[in-house]
Amino acid sequence: MDNYNQTFTGFILLGLFPSSQTGLFLFILIVLIFLTAWIGNLSMILLILLDSRLHTPMYFLLSQLSLIDLNYISTIVPKMVSDFMLGNKYISFIGCGFQIFLFLTFGGAETLLLASMAYDRYVAICFPLHYATRMNKRVCVLMIIGSWMLGSINSCAHTGNALHIPYCRSRAINHFFCDVPAMLTLACMDTWVYEYTVFVSTILFLVFPFIGIVCSYGHVFLAVYRMHSGTAKKKAYSTCGTHLTVVTFYYAPFAYTYLRPRSLRSPAEDKILAVFYTVLTPMLNPIIYSLRNKEVMEALRRTTHRICFSKNLDKLTT
Repeated sequence: MDNYNQTFTGFILLGLFPSSQTGLFLFILIVLIFLTAWIGNLSMILLILLDSRLHTPMYFLLSQLSLIDLNYISTIVPKMVSDFMLGNKYISFIGCGFQIFLFLTFGGAETLLLASMAYDRYVAICFPLHYATRMNKRVCVLMIIGSWMLGSINSCAHTGNALHIPYCRSRAINHFFCDVPAMLTLACMDTWVYEYTVFVSTILFLVFPFIGIVCSYGHVFLAVYRMHSGTAKKKAYSTCGTHLTVVTFYYAPFAYTYLRPRSLRSPAEDKILAVFYTVLTPMLNPIIYSLRNKEVMEALRRTTHRICFSKNLDKLTT
């Protein structure tokens, strides 16, 4: 084990883009998705901060989701893009560990935050008279802090495991980032213990929150079904449908990737699935939440009009 650690220098990320015109097309597409994700999430954060009508628990959690997505996609895509442009696919041992830590921290925090948002909708629709007490500012802050802390603890455990495994001479990770399951295939030891910890953490951070979300929305849809107001039903279905779309798009490929045993895993399939929860979801979240949310669209119009009015007023005064 010591010999492996002494000669260890780093890893080679084989990447996502093939050396062809298809690879160039995918590269341009990923860059455009990255820019769209940055613009969309940053706009969502600023809009929620600027519009006082969006200063509610739901949008407070949504602003945190956008903040996580900004950091999440920035952990993966810039390295992937620079590798393709410079042709240098090397990543140091420390750099790989740092990427694992950030990826798992943001990923774990997002899964728990999505569950918190489902609870928010559950309380708002099933217990509207108690919403102010059950979802006050203190509860929101505790949910956010808890999501970040648990995500960090989980990532510390997996990062420590990944950095202490003895690796063989082949250091080529068949992935576009330092993903723990992909790294375990390079180990010079039986990794069943580490694979088991990955399985357990996936159950804790994906399966249990998903079960909680499904149970919450079971009660929500039952409560919505009993509503007499057609407008209230439509608004509730729209809000809940939006959140379920985000949850499904994020949880399904994530869980499918990490719950499969090594014998059923395929590097090519893992990379395609990883694109969904590392690249596409951070881009789609602000789009889904804005285009299917009347309150966000109205806030966007109000903010735009306010900015245009202030500019015209400045011109008149000068």
